[in-house]
Amino acid sequence: MSRNIIYLDYQATTPCDRRVFDEMAPYFCEEYGNPHSTHAMGLRAKEAIETARSKVADIIGAADPKEIIFTSGATESNNLAIQGIARSYREKGDRIITSAIEHKCVLEASAALKREGFDVVRVPVLENGIVDLQELEKAINDRTILVSIMTVNNEIGTIQPIDEISEICKRKGALFHTDAAQAVGKIKVDASKVDLMSVSGHKIYGPKGIGALYVRMNPRVKLTPIFFGGGQERGARSGTLPTPLCVGFGKACEIAKQEMAEESAKLTKFKDYFLKKIFDNLTKVYLNGDAVRRIPGCVNLSFEGVEGESIMLGMPEVCVSSGSACTSESLQPSYVIEAIATREELAHSSLRIGFGRFTTFEEVDYFASKLIEVVNRLRDMSPLWA
Repeated sequence: MSRNIIYLDYQATTPCDRRVFDEMAPYFCEEYGNPHSTHAMGLRAKEAIETARSKVADIIGAADPKEIIFTSGATESNNLAIQGIARSYREKGDRIITSAIEHKCVLEASAALKREGFDVVRVPVLENGIVDLQELEKAINDRTILVSIMTVNNEIGTIQPIDEISEICKRKGALFHTDAAQAVGKIKVDASKVDLMSVSGHKIYGPKGIGALYVRMNPRVKLTPIFFGGGQERGARSGTLPTPLCVGFGKACEIAKQEMAEESAKLTKFKDYFLKKIFDNLTKVYLNGDAVRRIPGCVNLSFEGVEGESIMLGMPEVCVSSGSACTSESLQPSYVIEAIATREELAHSSLRIGFGRFTTFEEVDYFASKLIEVVNRLRDMSPLWA
């Protein structure tokens, strides 16, 4: 707990781990060489970046560190993957397939391609938030270039069946990209199952402004850049690499891999305790997303009779959200919850709770009690509930 604030929004962003910050610090003011310069300081910076690249490759199981392309974050990685593949393989076909609950940047990148004449298909998800594999298989035709399905959803925490999707794509001859920003460091991911994978630094206790795109080299995946310059990063992503951010990203990946099992066990205990306390004390509360296929740090609940925004206003000392941070300025209900909710009003009453590395049991317990109090108070005031 910091400054009387309880932070429970770890899907939006994570605090930078002090160990990550300490690793980055020298590269701001001491080892400040341009990693693309050939003098001594430049070469030292390049060496630090290549070490970081190896750490990113290691956590996702990439066969070669050269398959890691550093970007400014998952949004750029997703755009580079989707638009870069579409333009490289236009002669092969014109169909791009995503799901109805992808991150906004995936939906908008594919929508931009649709305006250019591409055939964009969004396959539905089942009520548990898992992609309908039968509909996915039916959607892939001989003109399909790419399937882009996220590994873990950023709002409801559901884990998609990546192995099964990979098998379908291979059998049908389509490239497979996954946005793994919410998965890396929380569950084991396997780059060998996909052709492209997006990763983010600030979702795993690293710095903001850095991410990566895994691009398979064998067999080679062709990628057209979306902006141009000096041809860095295998010609796919021009621009001077930010050495401190790359180093921090690498360190965050290293820590996450080492501590993943222990962290997952802690968050599972927090989640189980929290849900039991909520369901023991409140009625008409619904868990959004699959009850089993989910990461433990993300809990999304809908509370019948009250709105998510009203709950948040009732406990200003707690940082949670009613949807994705990327769409928080919209007054529309979460499109992710709308895609899975059996009743439209439940999309307005959802709350996303994110437990993380620095969450304490005392915070979880306080929040659960406060949430019960606020929901009961709002329901007592609501004519709809009565």
